[in-house]
Amino acid sequence: MEPDLQSCIQILERGGLILYPTDTIWGIGCDATNAEAVARVYSLKRRADSKAMIVLLDSDDRLDHYVVDVPPIARDLLAVAVKPLTIVFEGAYNVANQLLGENDSLGIRVSHEVFSQQLCARFGKPIVSTSANLSGEPSPATFADISPEILNGVDYVVNYRRDDTSPHQASNIILLRSDGTFKLIR
Repeated sequence: MEPDLQSCIQILERGGLILYPTDTIWGIGCDATNAEAVARVYSLKRRADSKAMIVLLDSDDRLDHYVVDVPPIARDLLAVAVKPLTIVFEGAYNVANQLLGENDSLGIRVSHEVFSQQLCARFGKPIVSTSANLSGEPSPATFADISPEILNGVDYVVNYRRDDTSPHQASNIILLRSDGTFKLIR
């Protein structure tokens, strides 16, 4: 795992794209603060830039660096979540503008999977995490299901967990408004 982490960080620092395992499925990632790298992800996926992509962090302690006002309930939700949880926050900042939706919203997931958590911690910035598929195609269930176009379109493919065929679920998604009210999206 260590050589993969080092290689990923080098690629991310140069504005490159990685293909990496997450707490849900394999994801295409880049530095979420680098607009050019984010644009490359949209282009590789052939995805309209009006469609949201989420970012990963290693700890809820970093939320304050990317969300203007983190409602206290956010940390409570993250603490009791039994499966991966993506929270869509309003008032996000310090990321590439094309990641922001209405009311400057941004989906953020705090990863507890060892590789993606270590990657985020060492990189020190949010990392884009979008499914490793072309827009409109099914999300790959395993590494073996990832299309050659995606594999060839990134700058680095992680070796760690390539042989993992255990099923992984999509995250729950909650829209958390600035006033602390929330809505379950998925």
